[in-house]
Amino acid sequence: MFCKNRITLIGHLGKDAETRFTTKGTAYSRFSIATNVNWKDKESGEYRTRTEWHACVVWTKLGAWAASLKKGAFVEVEGELRYREFQPKGTDLKVRSAEIHVTSILTLDRAEKSETDETVTGESSNDDDTPF
Repeated sequence: MFCKNRITLIGHLGKDAETRFTTKGTAYSRFSIATNVNWKDKESGEYRTRTEWHACVVWTKLGAWAASLKKGAFVEVEGELRYREFQPKGTDLKVRSAEIHVTSILTLDRAEKSETDETVTGESSNDDDTPF
């Protein structure tokens, strides 16, 4: 029997990725991604938005690379949904938390033009060598 646990999210980072290392030296990064759902309210006619936050964890080399991700970055992450239980200090409660264990990250931000790119483009368009 075939089973699959795969999730793909496209959204913006809520804050800079935090990278840490295990006691054995393995790098891992944590960050959160915000996804939005938009709809038009039938009763009021107003547009509404609901934002969902997703906790992500990235391990090993990809985890070390993920340290470069900054707040607001537009990314697509793919991985598997996992749950973990922990007990906060000083309480008897057990908390269950969902996390995305990321296996791939694709940055979707558009490349920004630098001032040098604009200058070079402007100079090349003013050339007098054109035969027309």
